Amino acid sequence: MATDPGRLPQVLILGPKQGLGRAFSAGFHFIKPWESTMPLNLFLAAHAAAVRAVISTALVAVDAPLIRALPSLGFVFTTSVGVDHIDLVECARRGIAVANAGAIFSRDVADYAVGLLVDVLLHVSASYRYVLRGLWPVAGDFPPRCKLGGKRVGIVGLGSIGSEIAKRLEAFGCSISYFSRNKKPLFPYTYFPTVGDLAAESDVLVIACALTEETHHIIDKDVMLALGKDGIIINVGRGPLVNEAELVKHLIQGKIGGAGLDVFEHEPAVPEELFRMDNVVLSSHQAVLTIESTNDLVELAMANLEAFFSNRPLLTPVHGTT
Repeated sequence: MATDPGRLPQVLILGPKQGLGRAFSAGFHFIKPWESTMPLNLFLAAHAAAVRAVISTALVAVDAPLIRALPSLGFVFTTSVGVDHIDLVECARRGIAVANAGAIFSRDVADYAVGLLVDVLLHVSASYRYVLRGLWPVAGDFPPRCKLGGKRVGIVGLGSIGSEIAKRLEAFGCSISYFSRNKKPLFPYTYFPTVGDLAAESDVLVIACALTEETHHIIDKDVMLALGKDGIIINVGRGPLVNEAELVKHLIQGKIGGAGLDVFEHEPAVPEELFRMDNVVLSSHQAVLTIESTNDLVELAMANLEAFFSNRPLLTPVHGTT
């Protein structure tokens, strides 16, 4: 006999249908705005009193106005690692628990970061375009590229993603150093107390830290100048970690050697100047998107929901909330 949806815990899903329209556990009633023709504000108002939990992507702000509009809300699960789109202060004030994707994407993002770096250094995409334009038989071989082995790689943020990146690049023969909020004594890599000091001793900067007020534009003009004209920037963190306008300017002026960017400051807008640069590789914020990790994410979301509604500890709690 089918369970009355009204008797099940009500979970609001916020974000694009793609990736969130998957089959979830039958133990909850999922409220999906995209299935209604009502304007979103009216849809939310109609369901607000019943919503006890929210599943959100990083593309939707779970801010104070939204939280206040949901009087029964007790739990927020975000499908991202970053939580900069969630008002954690308001959640803490209301006693709302928050969980994120934890380390579920770490290996996939690390693989992607290495892929971007390989592409930038070895000009895989640029050489592909060279062949497509018919230039090989006309202009000869594509210009020589740089090798990856032996490069000094500085990692900004040696968390679960940054440490996986370091592990992979060590296997390529790269020397690893890092900047993080605190020195990590369990890792053998050289620690630098500032990003500027790290950049000055690196050939490549890989950005893998969380976006906070303190890390906004952590890669600024001074850091880029310290990295130098042959330096490479790889960003698989968040777009606003890098001062995008300065990066574009430095690339145009030849003050930076190249960049591999999966994230941008004003997504989905991407500076058009980057489209014409063979030393830049661009992708659409997809480092986390593998079939396997998406399936794992659904399972993790369900496990956290079940833990919350059973008064058990969350699997991937965000510290600073209940």
